[in-house]
Amino acid sequence: MPASLLPPIQASRFCSRWLQADSQRPAQLAEVCRQPLHTLDFGALLAAQQGHNTAHAMRRLRNLLLCAIITRDLDGRADLSEVMQSISRFADFAIATLLAECSAEAKSLYGAPVGEESGGEQHLLVVGMGKLGAHELNVSSDIDLIFLYGENGETQAGAGQKSLSNHEYFIRLGKKLIGALSEIGEDGFCFRVDMMLRPHGKSGPLAASLAMLEEYLLLQGREWERYAWVKARAICGAAADIAALQDIVRPFVYRRYLDYGVIDSLRTLHSQIRAEVVRQERTRPEHSNNIKLGRGGIREIEFLTQVFQLIRGGREAELRHPATRHTLDVLDAMGLLEAGVVARLQQCYAFLRNLEHRLQYVDDAQTHMLPQDAAELSRIAQMMGFADSAALLQQLQATRSEVAEQFDAMFAAPDEADGALPDSNAETAEWRAHMQEQGFADAAAAAHLLQALFASPKVSAISAAGRERLQTLVQQALPLIVQHAKPEQRNACLARLTDFFEAIARRAAYLSLLIEYPHTLQRVVQMLAASGWAAQFLNQHPILLDELLDDRLLLAPTDWPQLAQQIATELQQAAGDTERQLDILREVHHAQLFHLLAQDLNGAWQVEALADQLSYLADAIVAAIIPAAWATLAQRHRETPRFAVIAYGRLGGKELGYVSDLDVIFLYEDEEQEAQALYVKLAQRFITWMTTHTPAGILFDIDTALRPDGASGTLVSSVAAFARYQHESAWVWEHQALTRARFCAGDAAIGARFEQIRNQVLCKVRDEAKLKEEVCAMRQRMRQAQRNPDAALFELKSDPGGMIDCEFIVQYLVLRHAAQYPQLTENLGNIALLKRAANLGLIDIDAAQNAADAYRSLRRLQHKSRLQGEERARVPHEEVATESRAIRELWQLVLG
Repeated sequence: MPASLLPPIQASRFCSRWLQADSQRPAQLAEVCRQPLHTLDFGALLAAQQGHNTAHAMRRLRNLLLCAIITRDLDGRADLSEVMQSISRFADFAIATLLAECSAEAKSLYGAPVGEESGGEQHLLVVGMGKLGAHELNVSSDIDLIFLYGENGETQAGAGQKSLSNHEYFIRLGKKLIGALSEIGEDGFCFRVDMMLRPHGKSGPLAASLAMLEEYLLLQGREWERYAWVKARAICGAAADIAALQDIVRPFVYRRYLDYGVIDSLRTLHSQIRAEVVRQERTRPEHSNNIKLGRGGIREIEFLTQVFQLIRGGREAELRHPATRHTLDVLDAMGLLEAGVVARLQQCYAFLRNLEHRLQYVDDAQTHMLPQDAAELSRIAQMMGFADSAALLQQLQATRSEVAEQFDAMFAAPDEADGALPDSNAETAEWRAHMQEQGFADAAAAAHLLQALFASPKVSAISAAGRERLQTLVQQALPLIVQHAKPEQRNACLARLTDFFEAIARRAAYLSLLIEYPHTLQRVVQMLAASGWAAQFLNQHPILLDELLDDRLLLAPTDWPQLAQQIATELQQAAGDTERQLDILREVHHAQLFHLLAQDLNGAWQVEALADQLSYLADAIVAAIIPAAWATLAQRHRETPRFAVIAYGRLGGKELGYVSDLDVIFLYEDEEQEAQALYVKLAQRFITWMTTHTPAGILFDIDTALRPDGASGTLVSSVAAFARYQHESAWVWEHQALTRARFCAGDAAIGARFEQIRNQVLCKVRDEAKLKEEVCAMRQRMRQAQRNPDAALFELKSDPGGMIDCEFIVQYLVLRHAAQYPQLTENLGNIALLKRAANLGLIDIDAAQNAADAYRSLRRLQHKSRLQGEERARVPHEEVATESRAIRELWQLVLG
């Protein structure tokens, strides 16, 4: 902010009058202005005001501080933060100091107020609202306060004292405090006090118990009061009462779900404020150009930040800070607003607040209007560092246009869709005709789907406003289905969409989200058109709709180390609350899974790369659960468990799919006498954390059948016992499974020891004939157990020439040749190991390449089938004849 072109004594008539009233004041002012004002010792400065009662001395100190703020700000020595913090800190000091004096006087008259339940002394809880609550006070602002107290009861009146109910006591004390703050004397006033934000407003009692506040917010709290309480901050009061207040207010202000309904509510509130401003401007032209409430003004920036706080604050604690500029920085850090937008809004906010202060500096008046008088406007322009009024107005217009543009981008009413739906009770023929007009070939079936939706019990139970929102969404969705689904797939997409709408019909926030953000509805339709499994997943977890708002989710890969740190931090913050920790893990997992799904449907991933990403996600969840679950064991004997999770199967080979189970075993290395029993408990808790159904769903099903001795073996094994079992007792099929095993998470030293054991076992010299016999026998047993019930279709995974045959070929090659070629023990995946075996001359290069290509093709077909929600991936034989033949030919070459 450039320094004023006018010195403070010329710019501010208030400052000039104050300085000229006493010859000692210039020296006092110069002394105070030597340091940043928010660091001042207000207590010492108040004590220096000798010969005056506290309220009078406070008014004199306020005038000194205001002149100091004006001087440092106009000289360019104080920035906006210093100005707002200084006056806010002084307000806190004045309230606390005067309350202490008023309380002492009240207790001398009536005795101490005592709670009827606790029997403890009660104290007035003073809550700062608005800009005071946010430490963003104006220099000449009113202060918005609410007075509360903990419990009802009576004062303990002594001899000569009058007993009062706590309610009456705190009302009298509140009145006394208001008088001390706002009384006008020869030195003016300290602060004007506004109590209109209290429960029931002007008609409500001046002070309310916490129980009364809770009942009021629960039963009568209005939408606009949620916005007001965002900026609430306790200034004075007992710590227990402050904590209780937070517990009451938080669920009122911040919903546990993503509350997109607030956009329309804020839009309505803003339109009401604007209408009142326009009315005042029309009846009193001198009130035009309101930089706070007018178009593109300060209030619109505050609304822009508050909408994110109210939508997401229930889930994102970082967004509960009351200060506007701090919240803008959080929105930037979280990626909820683009960095460039945040930077411009910060500049606009600073410009408008600085201008607001200069308007108030002139006469210490609470005004937000640009002056009509040319000389006064020129004064303001020079105080802002502009050479003339025209330059100021030009910058103001640019600033307000920027704010208005960003405000409209958030709050502009959604466009109405073309082609109104028939009434839900209309005749079937009318619905059929409408669906035919919309582009649905099987219009009768499409009409039936919509009629069934509006006749369903869930939709019938919602309010008229909810049904209207749902009709709007259906109306907007129909052309999107025609745009994104092939003609033969449109009815299937509509069926998925009606199922989805029925699932969210009673959740107004989700309906509001889709209406307010039409591009989100478009992405939903695209996903449902592309994937039946995506439809099922979205039905189960509609909270993930929020993820579709962010364009970056379709582009940016996940930073897995950063995600791991995020999970660890959130679990630590929820330590002691296992239920919340379970939900955190599920929320993160489902969100990341949804990111990958959206990217996958957008063509961002090849099947192999997607499997890697899904495996990284599973690894991150596994790694997070181990220390968190360990911390819940009361008998743990060390800070960090000597425990590791070993991945087998799809996770071990990094070939995980969207709905894969996790095949794992648990190892430990700990000499403590009770170690095994403790690690069994840890493993059991690990499985519980993974598989427990919570409102957020589950994480993974866990299969531990590959542990030593299978289901009859102990759940965890020591490293030594595992090594002994693998060398002495394991079956060949268990060594086959070991080819795809890897250390997943936990103690890295145990992980290294496992890899050493694995390599030793895989590199054993084996009898070729016996190995071939064992592998073939196991494959035959699997075929008998996994018979294809439909011979007309080819089972991609288990039929002869399918994926399992290719995997068995690779496992055989590893076990047969790793003794001579240890590089085959690397866990590279089937395709890479086939190529490596061919390069080593162990199999024909062309046959290996054909089988590798076939395996890749079958995996893609399996993935496509999974996306459609099919439990068994099967296709016509002729569709995969080439692939099946390539794998069978390699099987014949390798295993006969």
